[in-house]
Formats: sequence, structure tokens, C-alpha cells
Amino acid sequence: MNYSKEILKLKKEKNALILAHFYQIPEIQELADYVGDSLGLAQKAAEANVDIIVFAGVHFMAETAKMLNPYTVVVLPDIEAGCSLADSCPEDKFREFKLEHPDHIVISYINTTAAIKTLTDIVCTSGNAIQIVESLPKNQKIIFAPDKNLGGYINRVTGRNMVLWNGTCEVHDILTTEAIIKLKEDNPDASIIAHPECNAPVLALADYIGSTTGMIKYTQSDTKRKYIVATESGIIHQMKKLSPEKEFLIVPSDSTCNCNDCPYMKLNTLEKLYLALKNETPAINMDKAVMDLAKKPIIRMLEISRKLKII
Repeated sequence: MNYSKEILKLKKEKNALILAHFYQIPEIQELADYVGDSLGLAQKAAEANVDIIVFAGVHFMAETAKMLNPYTVVVLPDIEAGCSLADSCPEDKFREFKLEHPDHIVISYINTTAAIKTLTDIVCTSGNAIQIVESLPKNQKIIFAPDKNLGGYINRVTGRNMVLWNGTCEVHDILTTEAIIKLKEDNPDASIIAHPECNAPVLALADYIGSTTGMIKYTQSDTKRKYIVATESGIIHQMKKLSPEKEFLIVPSDSTCNCNDCPYMKLNTLEKLYLALKNETPAINMDKAVMDLAKKPIIRMLEISRKLKII
């Protein structure tokens, strides 16, 4: 079966929108109506006026789309596509943590479950996190969850002293300075670009730190011809597509592999996307009370981003 052809046919018949994250396989990225980072995907989901949203990403992203479109069918090609960062922040433990800091507001990274968002004042993404934090008074006490690497980076850049939840993304936190230094030694003419979910020693080596969208835009406008890329390997597809004359080297996750794949993102396949669209399952369904409460900090993020013209 030609899954791509059938997906495009079903998409038209069912008035569906396909959203895909940069970490999806190239074949899915090519079929999507929009490919982006968490901020861009949330913005597109908020604008959606369709009957079905097929979210080629992970569970928290599909949850966000459902919150913003409660009466629209939202399907995730593989319901097991979770997130190690979201898993690192259990609701019961975080609720206790929050009670220990009663005078703090909570800024949660979008990479969290709906349950954590119900305990959150403002959601952020790597694309707007610094601006979200800086939109608040300097004396505002903040809990930042769940990514301690992103939170630590924001603290260093802004001079804040946010209290950080001890969570990480397994895909980014595994990357080492040794792997990057080795690549740099072999490619001295390359610039190092990194996602802020990487650990502090890795970020200290970077020439540019930014979200997936930020990294892509940087490689488009920068004059260098070669880049060492510290994030998930799926981003290389868009980088090569937008800057075919440039070379991109993904930082390996270990000494035997030249890739750095998110096992959850890569659970989605063309066949699963086709079946999800055809059968309208697995669908994201949430308790209305949870959904309404979890939606509020997302809306606040979108409002701040709109005000600050963050796209």
C-alpha cells in the first residue's frame, strides 16, 4: 500500500489537519500540513478549524491540541508515544514539591502531563521560556519544572534564581562534552548548536543555544557551512531541506552510534498514521475538569507569546 497517497486522500475526505514535530521521521514531516516545535504546534492547534487533528508527536503534544480543541477528534498514531521528561515529574511528588514553596508561582515546560499543567500558572516552551520568565517581575519567586537543564540555562541567562524540579530529557541529557569535542576536533570549521535541554557542560561548548525552530533559523542565516547539532536527529531533515548546501553532524548518543533518536517520537510510522486517520483512533480523551484547568496556563502562554510577538 502507498501509505502517503492514502493518507493525503483521507486527509482531504475527513477535513483533517496533520501536525508533526521536527523529531518525526522525514516521511511524516513531508506529509504534514505543519512541521514545528512545541510552541509553533500549539499555536497551529489553537488556530485549527478542522474535524480531525492527527498529531505526529508525543502524548503531551496531542493532549495540548485536545485542550485547545475540545470538540475536535485528536488522534495520536501511537498511544505509547510518551516523553521521558514528562514521566520525570509525577503529579503526587510535584504537588508535594509545590506545597514546600507556597509563595512561588509555577512555570512548567510544555513537556508535562495534563495533571502537572493543572498545578501550573504559566506553560512555556524552549522557544519562549526566557521571554515568559522575563515577562514577570524580577522579585517574583518561581518554581520551574520539569527540566532542570532548561531551568538552569534560564537562570544563568536571566540572573534569576528559580527553584528547579529535578527532571531531564533522556535524549538531550545523555549527550556528552566528549562526543562534541571529538566532532569538533575532526571538524574544526563547524559551529556547535545545542538545544537548552542539554546539560550545562554541553551548553558551555555551544556557539548557539536555542529551540528546534531557533536552531533551524540560525543555520539558515549564519554564514558557516558546517554544524555540530546537539539535539534529536529528526531535525536534520528540515535543516538539509532548508540549507542543502550546508553540512550537519548530529552528536551521537554513544560511542557506537551516529544517531540520537527519541524512542517515543520514532514510534509513529506512516502505517500508524494512516490507521489513526482511517479509524480515528487512538483518540485523546480527557476529563473535562482536568482539561479546562490544564488549558488555562497554555492560554496564558499563547497570550504572552502573542503580546511579545514570539513565533
